[in-house]
Amino acid sequence: MKGEGNPVTIHVGIIGAGNISETHARAVCETRSAEVVAVYGQNVEKARRLAGLYGGAVYGDVESFLAHRPMEIVAVGSPSGLHAEQGIAAARRGLHVLVEKPIDISIARADALIEACDAAGVKLGVFFQDRVAPDIVRLKKIIDEGKLGRIMLASARVKWFRPPEYYGASRWRGTWVLDGGGALMNQGVHTVDLLLWLLGDVSRVYARAVTALHEIEVEDMVVATLEFANGAVGTLEATTAAYPGYPRQLELTGTEGTCILQHDRLISADLRTPLDDFASDDDQRGSQNRIQNLNASATSPIVSDVRGHQEIFADFVRAIEQNGTPRCDGRDAWRSVQLIEAVYESSRTGHPVSLAPREKA
Repeated sequence: MKGEGNPVTIHVGIIGAGNISETHARAVCETRSAEVVAVYGQNVEKARRLAGLYGGAVYGDVESFLAHRPMEIVAVGSPSGLHAEQGIAAARRGLHVLVEKPIDISIARADALIEACDAAGVKLGVFFQDRVAPDIVRLKKIIDEGKLGRIMLASARVKWFRPPEYYGASRWRGTWVLDGGGALMNQGVHTVDLLLWLLGDVSRVYARAVTALHEIEVEDMVVATLEFANGAVGTLEATTAAYPGYPRQLELTGTEGTCILQHDRLISADLRTPLDDFASDDDQRGSQNRIQNLNASATSPIVSDVRGHQEIFADFVRAIEQNGTPRCDGRDAWRSVQLIEAVYESSRTGHPVSLAPREKA
């Protein structure tokens, strides 16, 4: 909770009361001049628990929740297939909308949410916290400054593990209606966003998605070949069936060398012109605690380090105050859903799928 001397100017409502909504609430409470004022959850007991920890009135009815005032922002942490519906309802009441990834489970729903926020004159942002991780920001700068040269090859691997109860204890995980997919739409979407942010649009994809281990409707394993508009080619693997679970790894090879990212750490930068100030992750942070934290996402859905979410939230507040664009807005987040839809279509049809850039408003 807030301490003395920090006047509250931003009032936030939390939609959802599960693990990720607790992360959102923690991020709000760690942001100066912000507080949680309302919590909505279909499971009222969970909502009461969350409000007991982080503050706010408790609602079991979404309409009453959206009428709560003062409230300027809603953070949407409900099942993915409800993001657009609930975000649209909030926008129509003049509330800014910050949504957990993915923006929703289809580009049609994402379009509807984007259009509703535009019509209401409110900001729309999406929690893609990789975009604020220091080493990933550094990798982005290396690419943008041409130090990696022309990117030729990308290899992304999200080889995580989730036990059967991860799906069995949830009404929505592993379903098409509310999860929109499996290992790719839920776990791999951060890496999809990262590839698009670093390398630009994908023009064509060929993929195979299978359910290899878990008793769920959707895939728990996918492999895709990506052709980027800039001429690079890449592979993407995502799974929740790789016991015991390994850190996400991204390797980028350009004409001037190769960089390797593990989870959110740049562990290697082998360039023709070496970086003056580069040290590997082991050189800088080689403790056992760092290694354990590196693997946390690979084995657990619980976010223990909320600094990324907190920075995304703080950035969203700045966008509101300065009438700017959030770090990842709705149109940018739309791209990852488009690519994932294309992966699923390619797997269903057995044919490559071409993608066209989203038309600008």
